[in-house]
Amino acid sequence: MISVDAWVPADGLILEPNALRAAKEKIHSLALTAGPGAGKTEMLAQRADFLLRTGTCRYPKRILAISFKVDASRNLKERVRHRCGADLGSRFDSYTFHAFAKRLIDRFRVLLTGNEALDPDFTIGSQKIIRKQVAFGDLVPLAINILEKSPIARNAIRQTYGDVFLDEFQDCTNLQYTLLKIAFQGTDIRQTAVGDTKQTIMGWAGAMDGIFATFVEDFNAVPLNMYRNFRSKPRLLRLQNEIIRNLDPESVMPEEQLAGNGGEVYAWRFENSQKEAEYLAGLIDHWIRAEQVPLSEIAVLVSKQLDLYAHHLITELEAKGIPYRNEQQMQDITVEPVARLIVDYLSCVYGQCEPKAWVRLMSQMIPFADDEVQTDAQQEFNHFIKTQRKSVAITESLDEPLSGWWASVRTFLNKVGIETLVALSEDYESHTRLKEVVNDTKICISELLLIEPKLSKALTRFSDDEAVRILTIHKSKGLEFDSVIIMAVENEIFFGDQAENRCAFFVGVSRAKSRLVLSHANERERPPNHNGRWDVNRTVQQEYLNYVLPA
Repeated sequence: MISVDAWVPADGLILEPNALRAAKEKIHSLALTAGPGAGKTEMLAQRADFLLRTGTCRYPKRILAISFKVDASRNLKERVRHRCGADLGSRFDSYTFHAFAKRLIDRFRVLLTGNEALDPDFTIGSQKIIRKQVAFGDLVPLAINILEKSPIARNAIRQTYGDVFLDEFQDCTNLQYTLLKIAFQGTDIRQTAVGDTKQTIMGWAGAMDGIFATFVEDFNAVPLNMYRNFRSKPRLLRLQNEIIRNLDPESVMPEEQLAGNGGEVYAWRFENSQKEAEYLAGLIDHWIRAEQVPLSEIAVLVSKQLDLYAHHLITELEAKGIPYRNEQQMQDITVEPVARLIVDYLSCVYGQCEPKAWVRLMSQMIPFADDEVQTDAQQEFNHFIKTQRKSVAITESLDEPLSGWWASVRTFLNKVGIETLVALSEDYESHTRLKEVVNDTKICISELLLIEPKLSKALTRFSDDEAVRILTIHKSKGLEFDSVIIMAVENEIFFGDQAENRCAFFVGVSRAKSRLVLSHANERERPPNHNGRWDVNRTVQQEYLNYVLPA
């Protein structure tokens, strides 16, 4: 424990004034808005470090962090553990809204009666089954019901937490906000809401308009803004600033932040989608081979309907032997702890020398054991891995290569045991969910093996390493890359709510650190096996192009 005055940001980081003020706030709730690249997640990690190391969040109180995506939730928890250590970090609970609601239901399930009553072993699925299964979309309403009817449940939550962090708060829905208000409004629990109103792209899912202003009033919160962008180079910042003038004039970045000629911005028109794909694949090949840009630092973004727009590009990348990941199919599964566990195990068994995979595997298997227990467990697993490697070698000498890879995984999972697997994630308390993730992992790796027959390379594609990322703008939120291509900047794909489209475009361009390329085509042929509406003739989204031209 250290004094408040002695605390400095962990790892020697320097925070801008408002970020430092937010990290060290001891009394008030905060409504912190910040643009892309301003370090919102890092500020929350530093604030957790301050609260825990100075005792401002007094023991045994805990910190609750609520995010909107599983990977964001786990990223924040890992950062906090890195900043303040495993002991203090164990008092930091990081969930998605739905996972938090599920925890409330598990703890106070007996309060649900009538048609809402649930058996102890209830599952989560696509539809409601009386007592047996709850629909995913009903988790938050059921949690609200519990807190509304039970002062005991409300008090239990309020006694548990001294602070609440709300990440990407601009995407909060009415129901989610109602859950927060019932749980914490009118208490002295500090709330720290962080987000960017210019990145509101969840309107289709019911995100509230004016959520920050409402939060400031309801929780008597202090509004703050973080202005500095640590991610993008000057030309890219100037482009972002032009969009900000339209989205939120009060958040325009000061001129002194925008000086310099670093960064590259391009906009290209093509006769048709085939020529677009050929050129972009050649460009990516040049970045990789001539400029040595890491594969994982290159992203291709599409507004929506990824498979309909990227199929030509995928074919061209395959022809050039450029590894890629179609995030439409893979992103959600790759952040699952049991999926990562399986991949690390396979890397140890089928790879040549994978020390990083071994370290990750051990940290998942025995994360909190004392030295003696860790040593014994490592020796036991080391013997098990050696045995499995010998078994694989014998199998592959007699049968087709990789014929027994999934049988090997099943042996491993049985060795680990259900208790250890469930401990990897609160979601796995539902054994149905655990089985689903394991099966999805098998399917994903099997599909990768069709593209890359060598298992070690297929596993590399499964991770973030050594593969160009192809994903929707929505999936790219929270990520950053050296070089970003946004395909199909056309009216025919940016249809519907134009305010939301403009926010989505802003999210896309602000993923780039060094280089941004926009492309559009005069014609896009109908994709194979697509029978829905499709416009062959295309028109450029001129407003978005106008933002780019000055840069």
